[in-house]
Order: sequence, then structure tokens, then C-alpha cells
Amino acid sequence: MAADIRQSDDPGTLFVVATPIGNLEDISRRALNVLSGVALIAAEDTRRTRSLLAALGLKPPEMLALHDHNEVEVSQRIAGALEAGRDTALVSDAGTPLLADPGFALIGECFDRGLPVVPVPGASSLACALSVCPLAIADFSFLGFLPNKSSARRARLESRLSRGPIVFFEAPHRVADCLRDLGDLVPERRVFLGREMTKKFESYLCGSALELLDQLETAGQLRGEFVLVVEGPQKEVALHQLSVAETMQVLNRQLSPAQAARIGSELLGVPRRELYALTQSLSGGDD
Repeated sequence: MAADIRQSDDPGTLFVVATPIGNLEDISRRALNVLSGVALIAAEDTRRTRSLLAALGLKPPEMLALHDHNEVEVSQRIAGALEAGRDTALVSDAGTPLLADPGFALIGECFDRGLPVVPVPGASSLACALSVCPLAIADFSFLGFLPNKSSARRARLESRLSRGPIVFFEAPHRVADCLRDLGDLVPERRVFLGREMTKKFESYLCGSALELLDQLETAGQLRGEFVLVVEGPQKEVALHQLSVAETMQVLNRQLSPAQAARIGSELLGVPRRELYALTQSLSGGDD
């Protein structure tokens, strides 16, 4: 069952359930257990979710459509069902809910009312792409879907590309234009692309944005769902490359260890705590 036996006046639990992004074998046993035991399922697209449940051999319970156009109203209805003791599952069309999908208002409503919310983790196109990405993405920013209009998309990219690596979703009818924008804005940076992940024709490419566009156009693969990762700006030392230790020795002669660590972190991209420990050792442990 989705939940333990409860007292009659206990509220229901909202289970936020990840579903497969392509391969049905990625459904977890726990997700199957929850989906077969809840009284209500809130779905981005009830038709797609009914098809998924049928493919998994599950009989659908009562279902409510929850999408961008009705999220506030339906969230209140679901919260009322939870207060009445009805366990509910929130699912998106595919993958983990709330990662560029509806559901944020519902989560907020549940926390405002003190209702229990439990994640049921599983497939995620974001995690899937990052797990096989050859680029350094430790401090990436996730942008969800970029704006539809070219001018807004370019502005969003320009505002984030200077900060570090970015990760975002892209639709098939926009991916070519997006790669052209990236080729114009950051032609020197590598881009990693995951297409149709976990599905029959999944593919992974890495190179410059225009190289990827050429490969996709040549192979006729500008269809499907895409996740793109763009590496961050490369830090350069203008005159010559200095090692971390050499740089910190220079800073340490002029500054306190704390100041040297702060400035060194900005210059080198190394955590301040590590540089502070290094400057302490260089100064013999004296502040």
C-alpha cells in the first residue's frame, strides 16, 4: 500500500512520484506500489498518465489534470482531498515532477496547510544527462526550458553564460535555433547534448554548438527531447600560468591569510576554505 494504516482523522500524504522518461523498466518498485495504492493521481496530462498506468498493468484511480493553466485552483482541491485523508500521487508527463513541470503551487499549498509531502525518486532527464556528461559541471545553473522568442532566449543565455556551466531542456522545434545562438555567443565552448534518453534512438554528442548542429542535421536527428549542457567560461591568467601554491605565496606576502584566501578563490576558482588552510601553512600557522 502507498501508506501505513492511519487513524481516521489523519491527513493523506502527497507522494511526488518520478515516472520513466522513456524506458518503462526504469519505474521503481516503490513507485508502482504508491501508484497502485493512492486514492487520487494529479497528472500534467491525464491521457498520457492513463496510458502509462495501462502499460504498467495498473488500474487508474480517480485522476485530476494539474497543469500551468489551472494549477492554483486544482492545488486547493487536492489539498482538500488530502485533508480528508486521501493519499494522492503527483506525476508529470515523464521524469521527476517540478523540474520544469507544474506542481510548485501544490507543494506550497501542502506546506502551508501542514500536510505531509513525500518524494518517490526515480528517473530524471536532468540527472540522466549529467551522469554521462564529460564536462565539468560542479557549479552548474539549471534553467529549465528557455524562452520561446529568440531575443528573450539570447538574453537569458547571455545573462547566465558568464557565471558558469548551464543546463537546460530544449524542444525539437527550437533546438537548431538554440544551437545557432550558442554558436554565436560562445563559439569556443563545448556543449554536451543528450537526445531521447533511455529510448530506442537515444544519442549523446559533445563538441562546439555548431558542430553538434551539423551532426544533428546530417543525421536527421532534430526530433525528440533534448538536454543541453554548456561548459562555463575558462579562467585565464593574462601573463603566464601560475600554480595555486605560487599564486597564494604571492598573495600571502601582501595580505592576511583570510584576505588572501578570499581573493585567491575569486582568481583561481578554488574553494576559499582550501586556500585558507594553504595560506595558514605558508605563514607557519600565524594569523
